[in-house]
Amino acid sequence: MSWGDALMNYEKLSSATEEKIKQDRENHTLPQLAFSEENALRRNNTRDKSSLLRPAFIRDIDKIMHCPFYNRYADKTQVFSFYKNDDISRRSLHVQLVSRIARTIGKALNLNLDLIEAIALGHDIGHAPFGHAGETFLDELFCTHTGRHFSHNIHSVRVLDRIFPYNISLQTLNGIASHDGEMELCEYAPKPLSDFETFDAQIEACYEDKANVKKLVPSTLEGCVVRISDIIAYLGKDRQDAERANILRNSNFDDSAIGTYNAEIINNLIVNIVENSYGKPYIKLDEKHFEALKQAKADNYKRIYKNKAVEDKLQNSVKPMMTEVYERLLKDLTQNDKTSPIFTHHIAYVNQAHYLREIPYEQTEANQIVVDYIASMTDDYFIDLYAYLFPDKSCGIEYKGYFEEKE
Repeated sequence: MSWGDALMNYEKLSSATEEKIKQDRENHTLPQLAFSEENALRRNNTRDKSSLLRPAFIRDIDKIMHCPFYNRYADKTQVFSFYKNDDISRRSLHVQLVSRIARTIGKALNLNLDLIEAIALGHDIGHAPFGHAGETFLDELFCTHTGRHFSHNIHSVRVLDRIFPYNISLQTLNGIASHDGEMELCEYAPKPLSDFETFDAQIEACYEDKANVKKLVPSTLEGCVVRISDIIAYLGKDRQDAERANILRNSNFDDSAIGTYNAEIINNLIVNIVENSYGKPYIKLDEKHFEALKQAKADNYKRIYKNKAVEDKLQNSVKPMMTEVYERLLKDLTQNDKTSPIFTHHIAYVNQAHYLREIPYEQTEANQIVVDYIASMTDDYFIDLYAYLFPDKSCGIEYKGYFEEKE
């Protein structure tokens, strides 16, 4: 055991639960609560049929990973913008961590690991640049112009279901839509969903009123696992990144029942979920661990996400830039300026993917196309586009490099 490990508290499964899982595996009596591939639903069930090599949810994984926007995870802010530091997490790592944590839990509970992976890898593909601040700014612009709302989880569904009509399964899309890790619960119980008509109505309600996002519930245990894993994946990792960004030290956080360091938090929450969920039709934390998770998340908001210096930098730079870019792209689109990047770099790019569409993509409502384009951008793409559209203006953004000291 290393000196660092000696200072940490790693919980373990109870001997009774561990023995139960071992015996169930040996006797082939594992809980049968996984969602069956045979019950996967698609908008067009005559296409993308399961095969021996490519079952339903492996097909979804392949489609998600080959989506043109999947590459752009690599340079989208997870929490900290304006750092030239590869040791600070980007959204690409976050989705991998969610997938890994969720599959660890899913393996122990004998759930469908392919469905878990599909939901996890696709859950943030619709996220705007500059993290949740970018999402807020884009939502304000979209709502001002149309009365409709932008939410990253709902837009992730749009990317995989409308911008690129991949014929993804209902179960994967529902898990993506309802993944929101900002809302922690002590117990996650799935709510069955049997048709696309109901799902489409739920999605439309979220465009009309953002509060309806909180009403979305995963329809499978696999979706429930991804939802709690989203929180587990960012809770300790964001603290780790804050330390690497010289914003605060991990020692600034109070001791907690789930630990204060990333490794402790991940291990202890996974253990407690398996301990309280094995063989059950729900995913559950005990009260002690749930209260600790809530407090840890509240501490992150207070010390990291609501850090005034970080918020002010985004408000004073990205918000006005995004407003200018939005208005310029909307003008170019409505005036049919075919030389504009919204035609040459977005509409043309989307149309390179040859999939059956109900209507041509360019006939989509103009504001929605602008939102689609901005949401697809990485941080650097957005800044380069701003410089291209407004060459005489300064973006006012300064990046912090590897060797700069704490401000």
